[in-house]
Amino acid sequence: MTPSDPSGNRWSDLDRPPLNAPALRRALLRPGALWTSLDVVRDTGSTNSDLVAAHASGATEGAVLVAEEQTAGRGRLDRSWSAPPRSGLFFSVLLTPGPGVPAERWGWLPLLAGVATATALSRAAGVDTALKWPNDLLVTVDGQERKAGGILAERTGDSVVLGIGLNVTLRADELPVPTAGSLALAGAKVTDRDPLLRAVLRSLADWYETWRAAGGDPAASRLQETYAAGCSTLGRTVRAELPGGRSLVGEAVAVDGDGRLVLATDQGVQEPVGAGDIVHLRPADA
Repeated sequence: MTPSDPSGNRWSDLDRPPLNAPALRRALLRPGALWTSLDVVRDTGSTNSDLVAAHASGATEGAVLVAEEQTAGRGRLDRSWSAPPRSGLFFSVLLTPGPGVPAERWGWLPLLAGVATATALSRAAGVDTALKWPNDLLVTVDGQERKAGGILAERTGDSVVLGIGLNVTLRADELPVPTAGSLALAGAKVTDRDPLLRAVLRSLADWYETWRAAGGDPAASRLQETYAAGCSTLGRTVRAELPGGRSLVGEAVAVDGDGRLVLATDQGVQEPVGAGDIVHLRPADA
């Protein structure tokens, strides 16, 4: 297996060919479709930051920016996200829900992206992908849940930039932390990034248009029930690390109409969590 060439030769790792931007455009940019532009760059700091800047300069809904490598990728809580060149899918999309979707429902967009991505990967890669509230994508490697991807949403004016990072061919010796995983390590039948990206973007467009047509209503669009069905956090004892240093332990019993995780505590109280870091606890940790 040829290691990646630091000199930048794009064919240095034959298991990781570059994305075919012209073919992706032909497949995805069609009259009346959501996606209106698609650019693939060799490397950038953060596709989210770039697309936020592009929106400020006039970019409109449906813009897609993909990077073969992110040097300053960001996750939630300002965590860094890095991976070898061409080892995954790192991209952002610009969405403008419009006046028909109340702003208080925009918080469903990262959950929608999780549902769309998991649905696409099940079909296109043959990998069961679970959702960890609010925005992690989990796969099973050697019987253990591992994080293979994440989603970051950022509001920019009248729009939202959704960033998705997904480990595709990351090998065991390349994992940044032991709890990370990849589609390849989870036994994916397909690791060609071109069809995977097409599948995710088509699924994202389908879910977004259904959700928007329902005025962002998570029940009417079936987003709420579909998210709950695929959410591995529900039914488990978890610890929520909340803003301000407070933590809360309880059983995750529901995702409410605002997209919040509802925890049932030992005090008999059901408390919704709208922001925080969720840790899945083993019984001995609870």
